[in-house]
Amino acid sequence: MSLYRDQGVVLRTIKLGEADRIVSIATQGHGKVRAVVKGVRKTKSRFGARLEPISHVALQLYQGRELDTVTQADTLDHFRPIREDLDRVGKATSMLEAVDQVAQERQSNVRLYQMLVGGLRALAARDAPLLLPAFFWKLLALEGFHPVLDRCVSCGAADGLVAFDIGEGGVLCRSCRTGFAISPDALSLVRRILGGDLARTLDEPHGPAVAEVDTLAARAMEHHLERRLRSLRVLDRS
Repeated sequence: MSLYRDQGVVLRTIKLGEADRIVSIATQGHGKVRAVVKGVRKTKSRFGARLEPISHVALQLYQGRELDTVTQADTLDHFRPIREDLDRVGKATSMLEAVDQVAQERQSNVRLYQMLVGGLRALAARDAPLLLPAFFWKLLALEGFHPVLDRCVSCGAADGLVAFDIGEGGVLCRSCRTGFAISPDALSLVRRILGGDLARTLDEPHGPAVAEVDTLAARAMEHHLERRLRSLRVLDRS
């Protein structure tokens, strides 16, 4: 076995035996890593709460054939403002669940790691209404699904774009419309999120357009993953 160091965000944990735990971690240099943390569930464990989901940690691990073993873990950021707010916990959990589904084991994806850390830092700083949907849209774009937003994906018309079809890969005009209705304001928000105006877009307050973008982002994410995100049910999305 070889020893290595990395840093990452704990995505989820599973109990193993009476005292151990398996953690899934989105790391900076080694992709998604599944590792055993020995004795972590004991009262006197030296790891304590460092390896709970949402935690950003610096790690030392031994690489194993199937599961690695954590030998050292130091907290980089516990994201306390998230943990003290149930709504933020729900949103953070949705981020973790989505990343857990797209991350590949032992395949480095620095941009995915940076996106997750950046998303959690932004959520800890403020609970912006568009933060989670923006994270989903950005994650989809990173995965290669960047929807067509400036013309009808079916006929190419640039005017009268009134619908969004996830399967078709973008917006549609009145003549070609399938999928879900999308208002001009909601379409503008998605364009801004994916077009480099994310910081100012996050200043948008709650409203009908924000709710549209939120719902579409969740549907698009689940369509891409081909599964329901359990954490979204907690956030009362239909």
